[in-house]
Amino acid sequence: MAETTRDRVTKFFQKNIANRVMRHIPIQTLLETTGRKSGLPRTTPLGGRRIGDEFWFVSEFGDRSQYVRNIMTDPNVRLRLRGRWHRGIAHLLPEDDAQARMRMLPRYNNVGVRTFGTNLLTIRVDLID
Repeated sequence: MAETTRDRVTKFFQKNIANRVMRHIPIQTLLETTGRKSGLPRTTPLGGRRIGDEFWFVSEFGDRSQYVRNIMTDPNVRLRLRGRWHRGIAHLLPEDDAQARMRMLPRYNNVGVRTFGTNLLTIRVDLID
């Protein structure tokens, strides 16, 4: 599926404005992946829900998201939840019904995913510590 102008504008806004601000909010959930080309840590603010030892969220651009591509190369991630870092293993779940999954996640986090999402993908992170 080709990237639309809306996708490009949304990604530009997220990368250059929203994510830069959100990373500095102490209670913001952050996903840290390893850059598939650089090998450097890459941090992405996101929303989702912890359920037991799992953290669930939905990517609005699916396998076109840079952090999803990083996960495909190395599923070992870190998550900052409520100010504390946890190690985990991320699992891409294309067979999961992302629309149904979003009904189980916090509504305010899903506004952007519902509004701008064009290739929804459910992701589960199994928390190690």
